[in-house]
Amino acid sequence: MKKTLFLRVFSGYAAIIVLLAAAVTVFAPPLMRKHHIEERAVGLEHMALLLESQVIPFITGSGEGDLAGLVASYGRKTGTRITVIDPAGVVLADSEKEARDMENHFYRPEIQASLQGERRMSIRPSSTLKTEMMYMSVPLEQDGKVVGALRLSLFMRDLEVLLAALRNDLLKIVGLVTLLALVIAFSLTRSISRPVREFIDASARVSAGDFDVSVSALRRGEFRDFARSFNTMTGKLKTMFLEIRLQNEEIQSILASIREGLCVLDRDSRIVLSNASFRRIVGMDAPEGRHFWEVVRSSALGEVVRRVRAAKAEAAEEAAIGERIFFCNVAYLVAGDTVVVTLHDVTERRALERIKKDFVVNVSHELKTPLTAIKGFVETMEPRTDGENRPYLEVIRRNTDRMIAIVEDLLILSQLEERGMRIEKSEVRVWTLAESMLRIFEKPAREKGLTIALDAAEDLPPIQADPLQIEGLLLNLVDNAVKYTDKGRVTVRLGTRDRMLAIEVEDTGIGIDPAHLPHIFERFYVVDKSRSKKLGGTGLGLSIVKHIVLAHQGAVSVRSRLGEGTTISVLLPIA
Repeated sequence: MKKTLFLRVFSGYAAIIVLLAAAVTVFAPPLMRKHHIEERAVGLEHMALLLESQVIPFITGSGEGDLAGLVASYGRKTGTRITVIDPAGVVLADSEKEARDMENHFYRPEIQASLQGERRMSIRPSSTLKTEMMYMSVPLEQDGKVVGALRLSLFMRDLEVLLAALRNDLLKIVGLVTLLALVIAFSLTRSISRPVREFIDASARVSAGDFDVSVSALRRGEFRDFARSFNTMTGKLKTMFLEIRLQNEEIQSILASIREGLCVLDRDSRIVLSNASFRRIVGMDAPEGRHFWEVVRSSALGEVVRRVRAAKAEAAEEAAIGERIFFCNVAYLVAGDTVVVTLHDVTERRALERIKKDFVVNVSHELKTPLTAIKGFVETMEPRTDGENRPYLEVIRRNTDRMIAIVEDLLILSQLEERGMRIEKSEVRVWTLAESMLRIFEKPAREKGLTIALDAAEDLPPIQADPLQIEGLLLNLVDNAVKYTDKGRVTVRLGTRDRMLAIEVEDTGIGIDPAHLPHIFERFYVVDKSRSKKLGGTGLGLSIVKHIVLAHQGAVSVRSRLGEGTTISVLLPIA
């Protein structure tokens, strides 16, 4: 890994350096050659302009001296070959050869250009000297008329020798610079790769859980700042992970101490966490990673989990797992997109409830017959009993009636509490039942000076319910209202609310202390015991009402002010 990191950086630097060196080596010599040729051409042109005024007189015949000698002298001094040509292309003088031995130059390209009044530079092989030459030809003009051409030339071999020397020097310089650049790149790469490698190694140790690692902060620049930040980060991570570890240990201890089974499911309904109680319930040592339905063989509970995840809500339900019965609470947690399932074993509790219910039912059945017999004997004896003993028979009859009422209410309550009890639903017109119920209580209400009324909304829809149970619900509510109201009125209101049938029984009676309100639906709970016994109350009426409402998936609530009256509200599904 270390070599790979170093080679990646160094090879990048090296590639750039070598490419630059190659570019200089390839493109510099042609540019140098072009520059020198242009420089020589400018020099030849300037020299030709200087000679022009001295050569023209010889062509026009006004010059004195030897033209060939003049040309030869200048040629030796400048190292340049000089040729003078007349308009017909005849060589008049040349610094290198005898003019009479030279052929006509009329068709030389540079000569033709000069005879037409142009300056021309060309590089071509010389047919006379058999070597490549650079030619600069200028027109010789007098009075606006071309009278000849002056051509200066250089041997290209001299320029090539110079360029070859320059190329060699350039290669040496480029090679040296390339070597120095590679050395610098090597050092720079090491200075970068070493701290990076150190950071990589330190990061690997941190990812493996070693938070005691640190990197040197002695470097300069960004690496020093990075090292300080890295060391600060590892210190904070160490503290954070220690806290998380302590929290996890605490959570594990809490989970281990919880008697209820608990597990956490991820978004795929796989178990990610469970406690010992859950593992004992499912009979599996390591359920983590498995689907919930693989571990808990309960289709009902699996459906609850699916429903809770879909609704992102909470639900509680009883379900059988194997031969045991569990109260299951399933809750969705938004933060982790998880579902928490808790299982509370209620097998023994349900068995005790069954025993208790069976006992109540059996005792009630057993008591009903002798109580009925006692009542019959009392009713038979009352006409034959004189005035002194009659009050005792009245006490016996009154308490017997109360005992019979309690037994009957217990039997009704036991039936309502029976799990899986089938409700015989049919179309029920509640206002019809309410009218019948009010007729039953008209006489007791009138005897107490009470006004009893029905306030029903128009077009009240019927509901699907058990008519006998709804009748029992109304009977208990109106009976309580009449019993505990000494003056004023009792009103039964029927209406709709949130697509539910609303039944309200309002009285202006004694009211209920707020401290008693949470308990009034409990069995045998009596607010005023002395008054209840006097009126023949059993303490089971509102408990029966609550069970009837729950059996119909409804809701019941109470509002009351002490000394002002009570209103009990029932909501039942319309459809």
